[in-house]
Amino acid sequence: MTRPAIVSDPVLRVSMAILAAGALVVALKLAQDIFAPLMLAIVVGVIFSPLADRMERLGLPRGAVALLLIVAIFFAAAALAFMVEPYITTVIDRLPSIKYELRKLMFEYRGLIQGLGEVNREVEQAFGQGATEGDMADMPSMTDAIFLAPVIVAQMLIFLGGLFFFLLTRSDIYRWMSTRIGSGSDTPVILERFCAAEHTVSRYFAAISVINAGLGLAVGAALIAIGVPGAVVWGIAAALLNFVLYLGPASVAAGLLLSGIVNFDGLMSFAPMAIFLTLNLTEAQFVTPGLVGKHMRINPFLIFVSLVFWLWLWGPLGGIVAIPVTLILLRLFDILGDRPNGRTTLRAA
Repeated sequence: MTRPAIVSDPVLRVSMAILAAGALVVALKLAQDIFAPLMLAIVVGVIFSPLADRMERLGLPRGAVALLLIVAIFFAAAALAFMVEPYITTVIDRLPSIKYELRKLMFEYRGLIQGLGEVNREVEQAFGQGATEGDMADMPSMTDAIFLAPVIVAQMLIFLGGLFFFLLTRSDIYRWMSTRIGSGSDTPVILERFCAAEHTVSRYFAAISVINAGLGLAVGAALIAIGVPGAVVWGIAAALLNFVLYLGPASVAAGLLLSGIVNFDGLMSFAPMAIFLTLNLTEAQFVTPGLVGKHMRINPFLIFVSLVFWLWLWGPLGGIVAIPVTLILLRLFDILGDRPNGRTTLRAA
């Protein structure tokens, strides 16, 4: 007696895929304190993979390579914090004068502010939602910071541990995933796509890092030229926050507008923000498309949707991993049209 053939229902498959994707998103959202630093560790490991390969070819053990890269990243972050700390201390010391300038600005524009307040009260009365002091969100207290500290330390440990073990075993991880995803004949193709995704992300971040460093130098030099206090910090912030598309430059522009209002008068108050926006738009419209766009072309709408999704999922950390994750997925599904010219096979373990 022959066994009846099992017919696969397309609707059932699509429904199961949607349910699985929804469950995955919920899990990533609920356990973001674990998955977010792990994802960041994988992204950083992929970015530094070419450097790790070169160090291994020099004869260094893989464990020593992973440890050296983690130590180098730690000391680079510590050096950056040490360099920025005096400027942050200066800003903290100037907080009273900053508050005074803001009050002065609000006093000058009190007519507009009062008008907006009256409109707001009318809207609240129309909807019957009068605001009270109890409804206002309180500022974070020292107790909140104390309770938050263990979470931050735990995330840092997860990130460092994840980065170390990913750098140590990434070749084995790629081979294992290639074997499980594809059949015997598809395994080499999937493995090649993993290697191509790694190469694409590392090449992209190498180019973007150089571009952002140039942007930071240009912003810092221009702000020094017009006498903005803490111009070095603003240059560093412009370089680092430019990795977070849209949201990062918007934050820098808002901060420079506030700095201009506090330190200058008249139209000169808008000069720091105008300088940054001019340099940022030049970088975004001409420099980056010229150096990166000719090698990989991605629909801007797809980038925007990916950025919005990851920002909603994990906040600023999601904005950092949004583009690398998108590039990896596009390369794995072979959606990007370009082929990397670099090596696309893994060295034997």
